[in-house]
Amino acid sequence: MRVNLRKSLFLLPNLITLSSVFCGFYAILLCGTGSDEQDFYRAALLIVYAMFFDTIDGRVARLTKTQSALGVQLDSLADVISFGVAPAALVYRWSLSGLGPVGVFACFAFVSAGVIRLARFNVLTMGESGAPKKPGKYIIGLPIPGAAGIVVSLVVANHSSVTAHIPQLKLVVLTVVLMLSACMVSTIRFRSFKDLRLSLRTVLFVLFAVASTTFIALRFKPAFALVWLLTSYVVIGLAEAVISLSARTLRRGRREPETEHSQG
Repeated sequence: MRVNLRKSLFLLPNLITLSSVFCGFYAILLCGTGSDEQDFYRAALLIVYAMFFDTIDGRVARLTKTQSALGVQLDSLADVISFGVAPAALVYRWSLSGLGPVGVFACFAFVSAGVIRLARFNVLTMGESGAPKKPGKYIIGLPIPGAAGIVVSLVVANHSSVTAHIPQLKLVVLTVVLMLSACMVSTIRFRSFKDLRLSLRTVLFVLFAVASTTFIALRFKPAFALVWLLTSYVVIGLAEAVISLSARTLRRGRREPETEHSQG
């Protein structure tokens, strides 16, 4: 029996995607009722591993030229589990369970926003033939792996510090979860880093992120650097949105006097 190697290559990126699902599934299992701090830390690391698999599955598909509509849908379904349900279960058991219904609502909002974000992404990336489009420079809304990464980085930073003893920690985590949920369903454009083109603004933002992350890692602990690095991605997206909005407002303000002058 002769095996068609070309056809079998389609299985490779899908197997990598399923590896991400396994990490997210196992992380959920670790976040049970009797879980302790060590279980939460292990669950956070599993979600980090899921991010690694999520990063390489698309690259493997493009490298082997096995991109497909099935792969796009499978990747989104995997993201719902690994970066939606798993981080929500983790942050609820780790911090927000003490807030009662408010904590439940915040975690559900995180999952719901992630699902909406992925559904919108699938619609925008599908061509007329159903095949996925080439990734662009920007994507609309905060990617769900980025939102999950910030949640996970908080757990990792807490594991290596004394932040668990801060009375306001639950309120801080609640605020972060709700803000991430809003960013995911927003129309703010975030860089995809898949079609990156060098420009002065891009270089300045990257230098700022690298320099500030290095400073925090040396001044405090590497775990805090992870929090800041992922947070800086969100900050850069918000900053670029403000800059673009200001530029459009300025251009509109310049055109209006010209229009009035021509009419007069």
